[in-house]
Order: sequence, then structure tokens, then C-alpha cells
Amino acid sequence: MKSWNDRLSTPGINGVKPTPRTMGDVIEGQPMLVPTARQVDDFIRSIPEGVHMDIRALRTALAIEHGAEVTCPVTIGYHLRTVAEAAREDLERGMTLSDIAPFWRVLDAKTPTTSRLSFGAEFVAAQRKREGLNRNACHVEVDPVREPRHA
Repeated sequence: MKSWNDRLSTPGINGVKPTPRTMGDVIEGQPMLVPTARQVDDFIRSIPEGVHMDIRALRTALAIEHGAEVTCPVTIGYHLRTVAEAAREDLERGMTLSDIAPFWRVLDAKTPTTSRLSFGAEFVAAQRKREGLNRNACHVEVDPVREPRHA
């Protein structure tokens, strides 16, 4: 069985494709980014300490960065778990918090992905508390015409 870091490093098929059907906030025909796990990991690493970005904002920002209108909501869910589990593997191998992807800046107790993590929600909650993300957190808003900005 592949490790989470192996899954993170798998090249995968990505790119911008027309959305095959309407689902949730994605409309059929919209240019949709299907990201790789590494693209999601790289983006999460760019979120500054003390800043929370919800999944919708993450999807929008990733799409804009790659010339699309939306990011695949299904793929992002898979990759968020991969990023989090790979980061946890890195911690277990001796890496420091500053060396791993800070997935807790995107995931919180209410995020469905958090409940699926092998290590539970306690670690996520502890890191969010350490960075002051539970309350009064700086939140990133995304304007589709401009770059992400801190609110």
C-alpha cells in the first residue's frame, strides 16, 4: 500500500477542462481545474501563519492561479486528505511543524475531511489554537478578478 507521501508525489492527471455537469457551485461547461495533490500542497504552504482560508476560497484561488473559473470539488476533497496525512507522516519521521504543509489553516472541526483523518481532529484543533485560528482569525477572501486578500 502506498504511503500518503507516495500519493502526494504521484504526478497525476491535471489541467483545466470543461465541467462535465452541474454539481453544487460548479456549472456545466465552466473551465474547471483538476489539480494534483502537489498543487494543493504547494498552495496550502503559501498560506501565511495565522491566516485561515476556507475550502471554497482555496478552490477559487487555485482556479484563478491556473486560469480556470472553478476547481473540482471532488478532487480537492481527496487531495486535502492526502496533504494532511502526508504532513502527519512527515511529523512522525521527525520533521518540524514549520517544514510540513499547514493544512490546519484550511481544515477545521467542521470540515468533513477532518473527520476522515487517521489521527483525528485533536491535532487540527491544537494547531489552530496555537495559531489563533479558532477565533478572530484573519480570513482570506478571494475576488475572482484580483489576487487573494486578507480581510
